[in-house]
Amino acid sequence: MKIAIGADHAGFELKRFLHQALEKLGHEVLNLGVDSAEPADYPDYARKVAEAVAQKRVERGLLVCGSGVGASIAANKIPGARAALCHDTFSARQGVEDDDANILCLGARVIGQELASDILKSWLAARFSGLERHVRRLNKVLAIEKEFLKK
Repeated sequence: MKIAIGADHAGFELKRFLHQALEKLGHEVLNLGVDSAEPADYPDYARKVAEAVAQKRVERGLLVCGSGVGASIAANKIPGARAALCHDTFSARQGVEDDDANILCLGARVIGQELASDILKSWLAARFSGLERHVRRLNKVLAIEKEFLKK
């Protein structure tokens, strides 16, 4: 799977760890920054990752910031991005299976490397269920997005 990855300075170390983990798992990684712990603004990298996902240059995206909250808010401003902040394996799996989440957001100041790795693996293994109720709900979400794009 091709995955875009991005982080701000607070998420840099965890991003680097997860980048290596993704490559070890055989995934192709598109690194969209940052590449140091120098101060950086999460919206810039959330936008890059979300655009890569929305434009289908990658299948999924991974964002890491201090809490994960800012990155998820910023990424969800891009039409086509469905960014989910997850700090447990259940939410990561269910977010894909039920809601078709295509971007995983993690908080480097909230969870450690091992839990982040477990969450990432659960998220990567999950596939959208395609069940009627989930398709219906996803279509409602997409309709909201489309309605506000017209304004």
